[in-house]
Amino acid sequence: MSDTQPVTVADRPTVVIGDDGKARCAWGASDAEYRRYHDEEWGRPLHGDRALFEKLSLEGFQAGLSWITILRRRPQFREAFHGFDIDAVAAMTDADQAELMLNTGIIRNRAKIAATISNARVVRQLVRDRPGALDALMWSFAPEPTTVRPRSFADVPAVTPQSTAMSAALKKLGLRFVGPTTMYALMQSSGMVDDHLEGCWRA
Repeated sequence: MSDTQPVTVADRPTVVIGDDGKARCAWGASDAEYRRYHDEEWGRPLHGDRALFEKLSLEGFQAGLSWITILRRRPQFREAFHGFDIDAVAAMTDADQAELMLNTGIIRNRAKIAATISNARVVRQLVRDRPGALDALMWSFAPEPTTVRPRSFADVPAVTPQSTAMSAALKKLGLRFVGPTTMYALMQSSGMVDDHLEGCWRA
């Protein structure tokens, strides 16, 4: 017997009540790691150049994959990329890239690995004389908070004008794998927007 009870709007699950009695966005209720991530991280404001560089990198690796795939491998990603220390990643060599392609703990995509290292070099230049510059730049695209909360997944956009503008600004700097859809996912996960559905205990 399932330990969750779906609550639906127009026959589409929106929130799910778990065995702990808490109602969660349906995507965050089906897996223990997803529940932890939903409850403790997703939609909460995240600041800091290193933290946002990590988020930027992992969202880039997620492109074309499910987020749970990345989430379950996050400890291995952190080990492989030196805790996403910007200077350390920027210093990685072709030999390091070749080694990463043999690392079964991460997503072995040559273009994404190369982009992560290249992006670190761009970010290093950005923050070298202005610590906090990546944080300030990315958060400058956060929309004003709203009291209107999405009632269903149909109300949650995949792209917004703000994510499109953030994508354009990052691409202009030379960053890769920072498309508008990827940047909106980042905005959700880093708390720049709060898309917890109406009825979710985190809303």
